[in-house]
Amino acid sequence: MASATRREDDGPDGVEFVREDDGTVTARDLETGLARGGETRAEALTQLAEVLTLEAGGGEPIADPDGFLRDIGVDSSIDDNELPDVMR
Repeated sequence: MASATRREDDGPDGVEFVREDDGTVTARDLETGLARGGETRAEALTQLAEVLTLEAGGGEPIADPDGFLRDIGVDSSIDDNELPDVMR
């Protein structure tokens, strides 16, 4: 059986679920503040697990970032100065 030792200076631990007005569910990691949503708690938790994996450095690098952006319909030729501050 595994056990974890928690230090007093550690931040909050766990996941908070919020039922949104449209019926979807948001799962938020209390330690990092990262959140993802889905149609169900399970879907939201799965999405959150993927985000936490990426945040921790997991996942595969994108070989051609500009090609990827084109594939998903994002115009990567836009100058950063043309973007709103929140998108820079």
